[in-house]
Amino acid sequence: MNPTPIQSAPLDSNGRQALALAGVFQAASVVDQLARTGQCDERAWNTLLRATLDTNPPSFESIYGGHHNNLRLGIDTLLAVMSRQHAQPAVMRYGFSMVLLMQRLRKDDAMMSTLGQRLVRIQGQAEHFGETHENVIASLGELYQETLSTFRYRIVVQGEPSLLQSRMMPERIRTALLAGVRFALLWHQQGGRRWRLIFQRGAIRRTLRELDAP
Repeated sequence: MNPTPIQSAPLDSNGRQALALAGVFQAASVVDQLARTGQCDERAWNTLLRATLDTNPPSFESIYGGHHNNLRLGIDTLLAVMSRQHAQPAVMRYGFSMVLLMQRLRKDDAMMSTLGQRLVRIQGQAEHFGETHENVIASLGELYQETLSTFRYRIVVQGEPSLLQSRMMPERIRTALLAGVRFALLWHQQGGRRWRLIFQRGAIRRTLRELDAP
């Protein structure tokens, strides 16, 4: 299989912000899918994993695999949220909650350092076992549990109780949440701010739709 090509036209700051935010809402959608059905969009899941494990990407585009369609679930979800047409309030809550967690993380230098150091070790696991191996997922889930979930503000995931307690499901959900916070950090690094989510909904929608323009 040929690798997906890097987009030929470089993204401007609005495009980078929109795609990073789409990554947040892709993670939110995956969390909701896992919690309610025990399954999730495989392409979306793999993109989240790679973005979390690649802490030193050569370019912005490489974070999500080089083509914005790897964030298709997130783009469609974010478009619905920005249009106030989303039928899943839990997804919207998870997305905005990950942005709030990111803001708390940015103020905690020690936790940022811990996350960076442990992700490097987990990268070694991924190189040995493969990115999607349950040992890697378990380590990422444990990392979320021992860092971000220790904040007073926590994300409560709602879903099917039997699924939420099934084998590896807590780890998978925590891994998706960790990925969402990683994309939220990326969004902030590209100039994204919370007030823009309120006052620039139209601009975000236009930017996302322009990505698919010929």
